[in-house]
Amino acid sequence: MTIKKIVLILLFIPLALNAQDEGFGFDDSDFGFDDFGSSGSPRYSFDIGGEVRAELTGFFNDFSSKDSFNDSSLDDIFSGNLNFHFASSAAEAVINLTIIPAFDGSTPVEIDEAYVRAFFRPFIIEGGLRKVSWGKADSFGPLDLINPLDFSDLTKLSDPQSIKIARPMIRGIWLFGDFSRLEGIFIPSFQGHNFDETGRWMPHQIKTLQDMINTLPLGAEFDGDLYPETSTLQYAQGGLRFTSSIASSDFGLQYYFGRFPRPAVILVPIHHLPIVVPVVNYNYYHHIGADFARVIAGFNLRAEAAVNLTEDMNGTDGTIENPAFLWSLGFDRDLIWGINLNLQGTGTIRLFHSKINDNPLLDSEAGTNVSSTRITGILSRKFLRDELELKTTCLWGIEEKDFLIMPALIWSKNDVKAELSAGFFGGDRTGELGQYRDNSFFRVILSYTF
Repeated sequence: MTIKKIVLILLFIPLALNAQDEGFGFDDSDFGFDDFGSSGSPRYSFDIGGEVRAELTGFFNDFSSKDSFNDSSLDDIFSGNLNFHFASSAAEAVINLTIIPAFDGSTPVEIDEAYVRAFFRPFIIEGGLRKVSWGKADSFGPLDLINPLDFSDLTKLSDPQSIKIARPMIRGIWLFGDFSRLEGIFIPSFQGHNFDETGRWMPHQIKTLQDMINTLPLGAEFDGDLYPETSTLQYAQGGLRFTSSIASSDFGLQYYFGRFPRPAVILVPIHHLPIVVPVVNYNYYHHIGADFARVIAGFNLRAEAAVNLTEDMNGTDGTIENPAFLWSLGFDRDLIWGINLNLQGTGTIRLFHSKINDNPLLDSEAGTNVSSTRITGILSRKFLRDELELKTTCLWGIEEKDFLIMPALIWSKNDVKAELSAGFFGGDRTGELGQYRDNSFFRVILSYTF
């Protein structure tokens, strides 16, 4: 960060505090409906908030020997975020900044979200860097596909919103009736999921890809980039979503076209040489989905269903992923003794699975299961006037026979929160979660929200 930027921020914060002292208020509703379409003199408001956080994260495997302990670290101890919110009767703007210590010369301040929203009754137009949630599922539902995810730190898997990567987009919303709206999104470029390419969170698929490149014989140089250039309009994406409520039931319908955020590896032969090199591709697909939510007999039920249609409608093209059916079913409910249970099942069923070639050199989906199912459960109980919470989050991959269990003890008082938690990976080492069984961790957090 340059000296000029630091000075601007230091000047900006006192102005924000002064605005608050002079009685400026802000109604933190989703779309500012209190001011929406109001008449008379425009109203202005400004709000600044955020969080300061001290955190220690360690890994149990680092204590297995003296050498591993000496080489271990507790990651960044300090982090925080600053949130700026400006609003009037005609528009509002949001800037959310993430602050991370930087001792290597990199920028310590990153933009988490930044966008402007304008009201043209009954339309709302917004543009900028956004994190958008689609669907009804609480955790990693098949309809929540707008933003890619950052898997470079799997200690954050219990908070899906925190690992979303904001994307530049234009979003339009048409409000009609009392409970209905139609939403359209256009994203002019593409970014896939972010995976760690070195270190403890590197998935085995990336390691296999790197090993393939390293085993290329001398004279077979591969000077191309593994990953395609995705910042062009060739990789533009977009979609529509309609939501409404009828007789205490919420439902949604959506359509989306874009690229799968998980890359597919294609093996390309080198001319005049009897060898191949790996090339990464992001397959194009169409998505059609629906969701439903309703309270039945005390259960807050949520359901989602979707189909992803690719260009390989016969299932015989090894360079393109097969079409698939996706589903999610979950609920939350208060049980006995103040215990709350949030349970969700999410799965994918590949179509035309029998057409997949068993040779991984010919088919990018070779050796995979016809279905993939994950169960996510959150069990929690609050004590001492809701100041103390015991919470356990579990992720279980059924076909892959692996799991992640994250117990936590959380104490909250006014704006201060302290948390002691841990995460235990286990199961088959070839699974998405089981491959990290040596990365079980513990974490201590103290935070202040202002």
